[in-house]
Amino acid sequence: MTIDLTVSDEVRALAPGFTHIAVEAHGLVNGPTTEGTSALLDDAARRLAARLEGHAPHEDAHIAAWRAAYTAFGAKPNRTRNSAEALAKRALADGGLPRINALVDVYNAISVAHLIPVGGEDLDRIKGGMRLVRATGDEDFVTVASGEQAVEHPDAGEVVWRDAEGVTCRRWNWRQGTRTRLTEESVNALFLLEGMAPHADLEPAAAELAELLEKFSPGVRLTVHARA
Repeated sequence: MTIDLTVSDEVRALAPGFTHIAVEAHGLVNGPTTEGTSALLDDAARRLAARLEGHAPHEDAHIAAWRAAYTAFGAKPNRTRNSAEALAKRALADGGLPRINALVDVYNAISVAHLIPVGGEDLDRIKGGMRLVRATGDEDFVTVASGEQAVEHPDAGEVVWRDAEGVTCRRWNWRQGTRTRLTEESVNALFLLEGMAPHADLEPAAAELAELLEKFSPGVRLTVHARA
């Protein structure tokens, strides 16, 4: 069953250039980081460095467009970076990219190589459809604080992804909640590739993601949804 994704008129008005592609995957095989997914992350860091040619990630036109969108809803881009910029900074630092699990490694590699925000959600944990909205401020966001599960609330007007139960990702794509994140037990997933036109080039990234999912999860069933 195809999940319903919607973008609210308020978000459209805030960032008319926003676009995204959703990749639904059923029958995935996840597990700990492998030599293959670790190599993907290293290669993504090399591709990023070649793209930037010595410039900082925030100097890239696509990241600059994301920073403008964050500023428009009241976030401070230097403090709460979009996920692509945050990963890019880690990729270029001495410690490199984190290794989480095979599926997260794959979509993080796509994010860094193409310098676009990419997220992954466990389809079996999403309640109802997914909506990109401006928060009222009283929605629940399940996260971890000091090693313990905690419930936070977004700021009023903040752009969030949410389902019927609460927020799944705060500040557009800044911090994912724990409730729907991909774990080593996840078998069905929704991957979101997000961009700001005219700088986003999501189609090649989505095609590469699909190819990698098929490589690491033979027999996976994929559906790609391009959204304006």
